Parts: sequence; C-alpha cells; structure tokens
Amino acid sequence: MVDVIKSRVWPFEEARKILSRFGGQAPSRPVIFETGYGPSGIPHIGTFGEVARTAMVRHAFHVLTNHEWPSRLICFSDDMDGLRKIPDNVPNQSGLQAYLGYPLSKVPNPFLSDHDSFAAHNNAQLCHFLDKFDFDYEFVSASKCYTSGCFDDFLLRLLSCYEEVMEVILPTIGEERRRTYAPFLPVHPESGVVMQVPVEERDVLAGLIVWTDPATGKRYESKVTGGGCKAQWKPDWALRWAALGVDYEMYGKDHIDNVKLSSRICRILGGHPPEGFSYELFLDEDGQKISKTKGNGLTIDEWLRYASPESLSLFMYQAPRRAKRLHFDIIPRSVDDYLSFLELYPSVSPEAQLESPVWHIHSGVPPVEDIPISFSMLLNLVSASNAEDKEILWGFIGRYAEGVTARTHPGLDKLVEYALAYFQDFVRPFKCYRPADEREFSALQDLACRLRDVSSDASANVFQGLVYDVGKAHGFDHLREWFKAIYEILFGQSQGPRLGSFIRFYGRDQTCDLITRALSGHISVS
Repeated sequence: MVDVIKSRVWPFEEARKILSRFGGQAPSRPVIFETGYGPSGIPHIGTFGEVARTAMVRHAFHVLTNHEWPSRLICFSDDMDGLRKIPDNVPNQSGLQAYLGYPLSKVPNPFLSDHDSFAAHNNAQLCHFLDKFDFDYEFVSASKCYTSGCFDDFLLRLLSCYEEVMEVILPTIGEERRRTYAPFLPVHPESGVVMQVPVEERDVLAGLIVWTDPATGKRYESKVTGGGCKAQWKPDWALRWAALGVDYEMYGKDHIDNVKLSSRICRILGGHPPEGFSYELFLDEDGQKISKTKGNGLTIDEWLRYASPESLSLFMYQAPRRAKRLHFDIIPRSVDDYLSFLELYPSVSPEAQLESPVWHIHSGVPPVEDIPISFSMLLNLVSASNAEDKEILWGFIGRYAEGVTARTHPGLDKLVEYALAYFQDFVRPFKCYRPADEREFSALQDLACRLRDVSSDASANVFQGLVYDVGKAHGFDHLREWFKAIYEILFGQSQGPRLGSFIRFYGRDQTCDLITRALSGHISVS
C-alpha cells in the first residue's frame, strides 16, 4: 500500500492544506474548489491553467480522503463586470465603443456566433475548451448569481457592514479614488451602465443606496439586491467566497495583497476565506504578462493545433511557482517531455508514480501509449524532407519501425499531424540554407562516402560515431562548429537533431542523397 500522505509534490501539499482546514473531519457539505475569470476577452491558456491545476489538487484531495469526501469545482465568470476597454483582438471594435461601462453580459457579441453577448461568447469558448479536457466542473455566472438572488443575503450584509469594509479598503487606495470609492456599483436603471459613483445615503432596512448620476445630476435609489448593484471586485471576491462557501482557490502572484484584503472582508461578512495557492504569471515572448484584452498570449486552440492536450497539461503542472514564457517555441519540448514521462511511468515504483506528472495529468490512471518516435525527431524529419502530407512521413516511419502504421498507432498519427502543422507555421518560414565552404564541402562529401560503406541497418550510435570521426578528420577542433555547419547546410537551421538518430530514422541512402542535393545547391524551401 502506497502512503500518499508522504507525497511531497505540490498537488498533495495543497490537498493537505484543505484537509487541515476541516481538522481531518469531513464537512456536512461538499468541499468547494473554485476558479474565476473575467470574460473581458478571449480566454487564454492562463485561464485554462488555473482550472487544470485546481483539478489536480482536487484529485489529490480525493485520494487523501479515499474518495469519501464529496467536492465541487466551480468555474466562476465575472460577467457582470463593466466593459472597461475594448480588447485588441476582437472584431468590430468601433461598434463596441458605445457599450463601454455596460455589464459584459449586456455587451453585444462582436463575433460571428449564436451567443447573445460578448460575455456569453467568451463563456462558451471557455466551457468548450474545458469540455475538451473532460474536466468535472460547474460553470457559474456572476450575472445569474446577482440577478437570481443567490448573493442577496451577503449583499445585505455588505450594506450593514459598509463602514467596516470601507475602513479596510480606503487605506489601500489613493486619495483621489477615496473620494468616489464605494463597495457597491449600482446598475443605472435607465442606461444599464455599471456606475462607479460614491454612495450618498444608505438604508440598511430597505436594502438600498442613494447615488447621483454625474452626467445629469439626477439622484437615484438602487436596491443592492436582485441585480440592482454589483460589488466592487475586491468586496465581490470576498462576497463570492462567503456566499458560495469556497474552500480553495488559486490566484496569480500579482493578487497576493488583494487576497489578503478580500480575506479580511470575507471574515467581516461572516465567511471563512478559502485556502489558496499563488502561482507565477505566464509571460509572452517579450517577457510581458499575458492579457486577455491585449491578446498577447497563446490561445488554447492555438496550442491544440500543434500539440496534444496532455502536453499542455504537463506545461501547467510543472513549476507553477516559476514564471514561464508561454510561446510557440516551448511546445515541442513539452510534447517530448510528456511522452518521456509516460514511457517511464510503468517502470518506476508506486511511490515514484505518485511523483510523476502523468499521474496527476490523468487523475491516477495514465494511458498505455506506444510512441516509438519523438516529436522533435518528427519535426526534424519534416524539416529534412519538406514533407507536406502524412503519407510521406509514414513512409519513413514504416521503414524505421516495422509494423507501425497509422491504424496501429493512432497516437503517433496525431503526432504526425501536429508536426506537419508546426513545421508549416514555425519552421518552414524561417529556414535559410547556406552553401558549404571548401572544408565543409570536402567533409560532407567524405561523410556521404563513409555512410555508404556502413550497413543501412547500423545503429544510431554507429552513425553518430561516424559523424564525429569525419569532423575530427577534417580539422574541426570544436565539433560544435561541425554539427552547426551540417544543420545550416542540410536543414537550413542553426540547430538540429542528434544526427546518428536522424540518419537511422531518415535512412542511410536518403541522408546521402540529402548531402548530395545540398552540395549541388538543389535544396530550397518552395
């Protein structure tokens, strides 16, 4: 029997925090895990990452409790938030200008889809992605929570504790903002805009606030319940935790101070702030924080065009407290890392299996996959052959791995599709072949001659040793220069595969032909 209590990987560490929250005694209700996002733009991978990581903690928690404690995973959309700016990556931007300040659930949908609002489109996109990964979750809309009365009791508590909440918030904001700040954002009864105005009067018994429209000078009374008001986001976070009984929620490192503030407000409202986990932010290729409104991060669809869902889950699992670039060039490594972990899993001890990322990615039941060729090798093969369809690649694969076909290895067939797509979009446009100088020309001719003297069935190590020998024989004191020359002349890239493995896979005769064509200047990217 494996002692899961001793596992030190981060999902189990987090799960133990939740267990301690209840003193080891099962509560009379399900344990609530929550993730939140604002549908102010197209959901990016960071949003997915929060759900994926929370799902891993939830599974670890179920294992620690022998699957005897029920739980729920809520994916909460703050779709009642006002539209503050027009995202850079949506169509019909000029048409959205008139809806600045409107609840996102009331902003018209700029996309060609059947959804009736901007928020509804983005919410549907998120659910579509989450469903692809078979997450067990419940989608919850802020607009429905406010308008249905789900939040009413805690909105009234917020009204009755108004001064105490203000004492928490006002010291954390600037002087100018203090003059207009209020925990409530009334929804304009005529325009429908979410107003950011000071509260002039409060009637706790009647459950309403009084405020003035700065544009017209007209005074209004707004109920704080039933959707008449929305809470400012920090009180809103606290109110949501209290109303939904949230026990666990992750948050980005940039929200550490906000979590502390919202936790204080949650206690004022009579709630118990959730256990939390601060993760580092994802960065774009320039090291900038990714943003839904900027559209500067990978979308989930973009990743899934070039790689498997499991490779994305692995990227989310690894080092969550370390800032990571989230760009296309990290995809191949993530794919091969996943395949390596999957291949190793059956051979390690049960204790080590609990430490394996694939155990957490697949909720304790990793699949058995036979992928005899790495993704990076497939990319190199596509690059060398400039292949444009799967049949060409499968011709090489069938010669390298006897009996392996698209029908017998559907996982590998999908990997072939990913490699072709990735090559077309990110490798082919940047290939730049150069001619060989005199020494390189002679060395490559020699390499082709020596290859023909070796059996076509020789091992990758034999081919690799031969490449080394030729480089040394032609005076390449630093063999890195020799390999770099091969990559630039044969592949049109400054880096490339382990050549022995490539020759074994691509074929001895095909490699010789590749050298001949390169030296005669007959290689190009059409």
